Amino acid sequence: MEIQRPRGTRDFLFKEMKERKYVENVLRRIFEIYGYSEIKTPIFEELSLFTTKSGEGIKEQIYHFQDKGGRNLALRPELTAPVARLYLNELQKSPKPIKMYYFGSCFRYERPQAGRFRQFWQFGCELVGAKSPGSEAEIIAMAAHCVEELGLDDCEIHIGNLGILRSILADEGVFGEKQDQVMGLIDKRDVEGLKSLLKDLQIGSKSRNILLKLIDMVGHREILSDVEELIKDNENAYKALKELEELLKSLEAFGFSDYIINLGIARGLDYYTGTVFEIYVHGLGAQKQISGGGTYNLIQVFGGEKVESTGFAFGFDRVMEALKKQKAKIPVAKTVDVFVAPIKEDTKLKAFEIAQKLRKVGISTDVDLTGRKLKKVLSHADNLGTSYVILVGARDLKDGKVTVKNMKTGAQEMVDVDDVAAELKNKLLQTGMI
Repeated sequence: MEIQRPRGTRDFLFKEMKERKYVENVLRRIFEIYGYSEIKTPIFEELSLFTTKSGEGIKEQIYHFQDKGGRNLALRPELTAPVARLYLNELQKSPKPIKMYYFGSCFRYERPQAGRFRQFWQFGCELVGAKSPGSEAEIIAMAAHCVEELGLDDCEIHIGNLGILRSILADEGVFGEKQDQVMGLIDKRDVEGLKSLLKDLQIGSKSRNILLKLIDMVGHREILSDVEELIKDNENAYKALKELEELLKSLEAFGFSDYIINLGIARGLDYYTGTVFEIYVHGLGAQKQISGGGTYNLIQVFGGEKVESTGFAFGFDRVMEALKKQKAKIPVAKTVDVFVAPIKEDTKLKAFEIAQKLRKVGISTDVDLTGRKLKKVLSHADNLGTSYVILVGARDLKDGKVTVKNMKTGAQEMVDVDDVAAELKNKLLQTGMI
């Protein structure tokens, strides 16, 4: 009987895991130099955490179950709600702002297709309790820094402000669920559906035309004057536009000006309050969005005080797919730096001893455990990308020495067995290998 992996999941082998680990470490490093600290939440949570955030309909899209105690639980479909729950449980009294980041797997019961899996990974962050143009700009600048550091080409960062659209709808008396329906259609770029819904909601022709024009407004700073002319009679929309302008000024102070203003970005859920942004990589087709985020008040949805947060998450798998499609050169570390090879059976115990001494001084080391012929051992070490092989022979050991072979040049030298760990560490340090 052959047991297959579950549909919508993947196995990652050695090279791919090294590539993923490299990208993960790049993102960790950048998040941490911006002052973020890592958190971890459970893979499963109470089902109500996700239905409270997204409604009962979410149950059709997620893995949920009862445990042996009859508790309704769910595998997390995303990480924003668990972070909000963690804040309510553990961090309400902590000094603000709080900067935290996370990396973990999520699960959704969706039809598997290109770029969509039932198990996937998110790498993201939350900045809790610091709503300001500066804090929002720093978040976007950090996202741009990550994209730049990874070497992703053909990327666009689109920025909008939901306050502009929501204010137009509010003036027409459209709130709550109805407003969410409108925002959902904008988010899906369903213009025909949007026109139909606006008509059903009896939105005035002036506001309807403003909305339809706004969601097509995509460009650089030059479009802001056109936006201002459109919304000048709506006080709250005008205020949201000025917030967007302040954000852009702050973003440029952080050294990032290669953005695109896109007032058609929408989040269909009502806890998103202002700034929103998305990152696209062209060449990924329908799955071109690799990241999205903005400012929202999710804490209050779960019964906490009104604390606005700004956050975003990379779809880690889409980032990896984008790097793959662009044929990016992801550094893959060697498996080991040194391979210890006993020439015959009678020197294997000494070989084990030498290998362990190397490991104790921080040198990644493998040792032949199977008694293979020397030719096969050298071939195996070469396949691993090993820098040096230590040949342990009985005759050399009588003189207190071993042979060290440089696998790149083929050069060999005799080294005192007691000094081999120190000498190899020095060689590797000089060449930047460790």
